[in-house]
Amino acid sequence: MDGEGLRTFLAVHRAGGFSQAADSLLRSQPAISRRIALLEQDLGAPLFDRVAGGAVLSQAGRLLLPFAERALAAIEDARGAVRALATDDIGPVSLVVVGTLAGADLAAALARFRRDHTRVDLTLSTATSAEVSDLVRGGQAHLGLRYHHDPSPDLDARLVAMEPLVVVCAPDHPLAGRGAASLADLRAERWLAFPDSGGRKEIAASHIFAIFLTRGMGEIAWTAVDSLTAQKRLAGAGFGLALMPHDAVGEDLASGALGAIAVADFDAAQPVVAVVRRNGFLSRAAVTLLADLCRTGA
Repeated sequence: MDGEGLRTFLAVHRAGGFSQAADSLLRSQPAISRRIALLEQDLGAPLFDRVAGGAVLSQAGRLLLPFAERALAAIEDARGAVRALATDDIGPVSLVVVGTLAGADLAAALARFRRDHTRVDLTLSTATSAEVSDLVRGGQAHLGLRYHHDPSPDLDARLVAMEPLVVVCAPDHPLAGRGAASLADLRAERWLAFPDSGGRKEIAASHIFAIFLTRGMGEIAWTAVDSLTAQKRLAGAGFGLALMPHDAVGEDLASGALGAIAVADFDAAQPVVAVVRRNGFLSRAAVTLLADLCRTGA
């Protein structure tokens, strides 16, 4: 049983006969007869009684009628809803981001989107970069923002921005606002970084450790801290230094809650990437949000 069979059934009923239904559907009478015969074969009962000049519903046809009407109405509702998603700014849009990306720029972009798309149900959640990809790949989120490119064939990744990294410290650190000639000059400092989590360290943390390794600083002392907020508070209190995305600490630096150490030989940035399912459907609202994020570098 399919939608076309039910549509033909209703057309014959409403037109009062096969020839009349053929005219209304712009199809041949044999085509109408074949479609009804297939439906009757599927249901195992005749749906019409032939009468002079046309056809009337059989007992089985009368039983089928309300179900056919509801089924076709549901199909049309579904088609209209999907068309609306493609053509209007309505419906749900889910975004998952790495927590350290949920800074002022992203907040401003989302606030602007909510203001301009009042009929869109926008939801936001946070995860590690690997989890962002998993949630988008599994259809649990429409869009994702993560660090570094994901080579998965199931995903399309688009570069949004290159986010500079800055060495942050307590405001009263001896080098705050002054600087160091080399990152190696900070070898003796204690550092704060994200811990391993079930063997899936946040890739941004792995990138930071790779920076130290390439500078021959594989044995630095570091403390595992599992949240950005905690890292900032501990760094501000003098418990260690941290390499952090500039966008995540810009307000803290401006307010004096954190200090920064300018390192002469250090100029590093990490890519921020938007991911979506390859060949997956995106509503017009989701496409608009994705374009806005890529345009603003949020």
